[in-house]
Amino acid sequence: MQIAERYARLAHALDAHRPGFIDGYAGPDAWADRTPRPAADLIREATDLQARVQDVAEPERREWLAAQARAMHTVARIIAGEAVPYAQEVRDLYDIEPTRADLAALDASLEAMDAALPGAGTLEQRRSALRDRVTVPVSDLLRVAEPILVELRTRTQAAFGLPDGEDFQIRLVTDKPWGGYNWPLGNLKSLIELNTDLPVALTGLPDLLAHEGYPGHHTEHATKEARLVRELGWQEHHLQLLNAPECVVSEGVAVNALRTLMTREEERDWLTGDLARVAGLDPQDVQAMLTVNELQANLKGVNAEAAMRLFEDGHPEAEVLDFLRHYGGVDDARARKSLEFITQPTLRAYIFTYPVGAELVKGVLDREGTAGFRRLLREPVTPGQLRG
Repeated sequence: MQIAERYARLAHALDAHRPGFIDGYAGPDAWADRTPRPAADLIREATDLQARVQDVAEPERREWLAAQARAMHTVARIIAGEAVPYAQEVRDLYDIEPTRADLAALDASLEAMDAALPGAGTLEQRRSALRDRVTVPVSDLLRVAEPILVELRTRTQAAFGLPDGEDFQIRLVTDKPWGGYNWPLGNLKSLIELNTDLPVALTGLPDLLAHEGYPGHHTEHATKEARLVRELGWQEHHLQLLNAPECVVSEGVAVNALRTLMTREEERDWLTGDLARVAGLDPQDVQAMLTVNELQANLKGVNAEAAMRLFEDGHPEAEVLDFLRHYGGVDDARARKSLEFITQPTLRAYIFTYPVGAELVKGVLDREGTAGFRRLLREPVTPGQLRG
């Protein structure tokens, strides 16, 4: 049995016990057996996979598979009932170190946001009032998204290239723990779902669509399928796993995606100009919300810190909700949505892929520029390799 088949069969066996472990699969149907098997068998298979990976001839393929196989072994241990401490779970699944937030820095960011928000009332009351003025109605969301996607695709094609035949569809959904999601479908296609449980602001749309589409998740999945599967025959890349190191790189690519196509100033001009007109919004409100969003970016470690407080420190959910409301600068509904995300079994450790992946990929961009980003879209890379 070839290494890719062993990898795919074990992934499906793990997914039978831990639904959602496989994020996407487009390989042979015969490899997709989800018949539940004893956890002890899964541990043995994961141990065997780790050993067999060492015989892979290509260094970049071998190192990537080794990191993925270590995560699969961890998942098998968790399925078997092993009590893995939360911080160690993050390390073993994602090959990264969980980070803690600097509360003094968060306090300073909240003070700056408070000073920047117009009007009277609490920080969140003023932020919500401003957000309401730049919200795109659900009925208008796809129309407003269309010119954004056209521009992002044009720039992605020029900067990084796109494989012939790539495409995706967008669907609006509700009752999800996330704001947007890219589902890889194979054959260079994706389904992007946008969650409308909470209001969607115009100011966040370019970043959201770049993150999920061009040049983020969809672009990465399609580019790697074209090169790694179709050209090189590395069929393990028919799979995308949710609890594995590949997600750190993938989220790092997605978080940095928009900035590889346009500067912050270009984005601001676009949003307060053409996009404000398309959406029928006041450019001054858009400008004010962008200023708040830039300050909000300094709070990016809040959800990860909340997860550490909940799972590592043992704080009760009520205290964690208070933390999210205060340091996230959000209302109760958004705080509960964040808590819903981090309490999902397959997502509780995933939360660290965003801040840690963002910093690792930003380091590549700082060192290598767009050539480095193009490399990450095309090559199998581990978080350990990005750390250097």
